[in-house]
Amino acid sequence: MGAQWKAKGKALVADAKGKLFGKLAKEIIVAARAGADPAGNSRLRMAVEAARKASMPKDTLERAIKKGSGVGADAVNYERVVYEGYGPNRVPVMIECLTDNVNRTAPNMRVCFRKGQMTAVAWDFDHVGMIEGEPEGGADAELAAIEAGAQDFEPGEEEGTTLFITDPTDLDTVSKALPAQGFKVLSAKLGYKAKTPVSMASLSAEQQEEVQDFLAGIENDDDVQHVYAGLVD
Repeated sequence: MGAQWKAKGKALVADAKGKLFGKLAKEIIVAARAGADPAGNSRLRMAVEAARKASMPKDTLERAIKKGSGVGADAVNYERVVYEGYGPNRVPVMIECLTDNVNRTAPNMRVCFRKGQMTAVAWDFDHVGMIEGEPEGGADAELAAIEAGAQDFEPGEEEGTTLFITDPTDLDTVSKALPAQGFKVLSAKLGYKAKTPVSMASLSAEQQEEVQDFLAGIENDDDVQHVYAGLVD
């Protein structure tokens, strides 16, 4: 029984890593359209750094750059598509997909929204730059945000990190300025921040589970790149 459980656990970890590498590779492929040299392509540079942080194999990373830049026989073209709507308990959700077949992705998203509603909710989100930073040497997040030109900051997803919010056009500038303010940049991307998020604390345990199951179902789709839910603790 123990050996079987361990084997299943390893398979789940491998599957999760495979999905992560798939998403990271898509980011690299799309970014590489603007040039295969990370030094002159800030979006590609960030995508490559994220892939390295996740320990993506070097050959996988290089193959993704070639696919995106149109080098080689296996060049591929992904289309960015955004779906939006409400999940259970009126939680607004923006879903960013990278797909090579919209005719596959759209029906899959409709299935995901069976316990919600596909409708316009972009009005309830701000399109912003999001930079995850880690302090080095006791750096102050508020001072770093001011000096680097960020609009706002809040606790990041990982413990001890800070999420800096920027204007979309300032994403690269702020990313480059933060290291001088004592923050190591872990990731940088354009995303959506809810204006009026739903408080998880206001939901019952059953309602919270409904929302979590809904979001997990969306995240599990291979075409889904990023999910932005209007939720706060």
